[in-house]
Parts: sequence; C-alpha cells; structure tokens
Amino acid sequence: MLELRLLNDDDIPLAEMWLNKEHVKKWYEIPHLDVSINDWIYELKERGGEFNWLTHLIVLHHGRPIGYCQYYKCEDSGEEDFGSLPIAGSYGIDYLIGEEACLGKGLGKEMITLLTNKIFSFPDAQRITADIDKENKASEGALLSCGFTLFDAESSRYVLFKPEEKRPETN
Repeated sequence: MLELRLLNDDDIPLAEMWLNKEHVKKWYEIPHLDVSINDWIYELKERGGEFNWLTHLIVLHHGRPIGYCQYYKCEDSGEEDFGSLPIAGSYGIDYLIGEEACLGKGLGKEMITLLTNKIFSFPDAQRITADIDKENKASEGALLSCGFTLFDAESSRYVLFKPEEKRPETN
C-alpha cells in the first residue's frame, strides 16, 4: 500500500541519495538540457521560495519512504515548451522509485495512479503531462498502464486526460 506525504527538510538527504543512484541518475541528469542532479537538489531546498509552484511529495510503502514525486500547474512553471497542449488546466508530474528492492513490483503504476487521482480532484485539472526520456521503457510502461497516451513523440510527452464524468441517462 502506498501513500503520499509532503516532503520536509529531513527528507532531502534521502532524496539526494536516490537521485544519485545509477538507476535514477541516468534519467534525471540531462546533459543536453543542462540539468544536473545538483539542480534537482537545489529545487528541493528552494521549494518554499523560488520553486514554491511545485508540490514535492515522498512516496511511502507500508510507512517506509521508497520514492519521490512532484506535480505542478503548467501555467505556473514559466516553461513555454508545451507545444499544442493547452496550458490552462494542465498539470505536470515527475516521479521516481529510489529503493532498488521496490523496482519491478508495480509500485510505479500505483504511485502514478495516486498522484493522478490527487491532481484530478482539483476542479481546474483537465489533463496531466509527463515528459520522459525516450529510452525509459519502465516509465513508459507505467504511464501507458495508467491510461496516458503519447501526445508528442518528438519530446516524448505523455498525457492523461481527465475522465469524463458519467452523466445520468435521461428518459
């Protein structure tokens, strides 16, 4: 059973350790975008200031931290590379499982499902986007199993649209 809780200062050393593990680092250190692990750590430390538009969460499995995820309103990010995806009503997500013993057990899918359910509880949320490395087949599989579809092959952007509410049939 997974649950999400807000990241606090005591979690930063653990998140830093996860980000520096090879199975995570290869996806989070992005040289062609000039993104380093230190950039991610800085973002965590500045979550109450410069990066207050992000919500950082620790993923717990039976009460034990196993990973990290975050979400944000795309319109608050200041990023302009969303292509034809409408920015209003869009949320972005990032996620990782840091504990190797928890890989390959379906926990990524469960984490993404928890995160998307939380986001879709917001009245303005219409879609959720996740940009992943094209080679990250485990992440791709988790996203697809959660109902995401490939929206832009060039950027490897996946999108999940808010399910339509069922309306009662009229007689």
